Amino acid sequence: MKGMRGEMRIDEPMSRHTSWRTGGVARRYYIPADLRDLSVFLQSLPVEEPVYMVGLGSNLLVRDGGLAGTVIAVHARLNDLRLVRMNRSGGLVYAGAGVACAKVARFAAMHHLAGAEFLAGIPGTTGGALAMNAGCYGCETWEVVEKVQVINHGGALFERLPGAYVIDYRSVQRKAAVDDALKAEWFTGGYFKLQPGEESVSRQKIRQLLTLRVKSQPLDKPNAGSVFRNPPGDHAARLIEVCGLKGTYIGGAMISTKHANFIVNMGSATAADIEALIMMAQEKVKKETGVALIQEVRIIGEAGSNA
Repeated sequence: MKGMRGEMRIDEPMSRHTSWRTGGVARRYYIPADLRDLSVFLQSLPVEEPVYMVGLGSNLLVRDGGLAGTVIAVHARLNDLRLVRMNRSGGLVYAGAGVACAKVARFAAMHHLAGAEFLAGIPGTTGGALAMNAGCYGCETWEVVEKVQVINHGGALFERLPGAYVIDYRSVQRKAAVDDALKAEWFTGGYFKLQPGEESVSRQKIRQLLTLRVKSQPLDKPNAGSVFRNPPGDHAARLIEVCGLKGTYIGGAMISTKHANFIVNMGSATAADIEALIMMAQEKVKKETGVALIQEVRIIGEAGSNA
């Protein structure tokens, strides 16, 4: 395409780009060269074109029928990571949407800044963390956000303050109504306001978080992290476990025996297998406990022909 420096792939298998390692193809899959190239590319798209921004694909299930629109892969592309300012009260770190959250945690520690250690436990990119207010071990992304940079369907860049959003548990919504495709926008980076700290202390916290994650989560099998949000005052994993669903299989997918809020691909799972397990867990937990589990993972695309 004229004026664009990135790479376009046609019918790209999304199983290569999601942590569940399953799913259909993306009709168009674009890897931008950088932020400027992303802007040029978005300007070239029809207004009605569905666009999906994807980082590490760690919170995403693509149905077996694939995606008719365009996927834009930002991981390691929107990769600017820099110290914007530093003074006695702390510092400001900018991280592009394609920077892995764990890398932001280590960068902050290296610059003697505290408050970003929890990001090491989030298996995604900055863009995804901003989009869903990702968090773990009692901390959430937007607690340390000073402002964000976004890009719209027309390729225009803006900066927005947290006050422009309704920010909740695993949920971030623009306050202004999104009425048409041109008003759709995606995070291209975030500015994180952090407190002064000691590098050794922060690195120790990061090691502790990672050790806890390895002990408590089934990281040896493809998964997408927590499938459901925790209900107020409770844990989705506990509810799923008391309903006797640990170890339940559908096809090649299984509700983890290590952590019941994880669904793992045992090697041959289809997206339909995983989605069926998600629905089964929701239905049984609702029936037996009265609690409606809300998905934390994002499900997109069309069902396969055999679904």
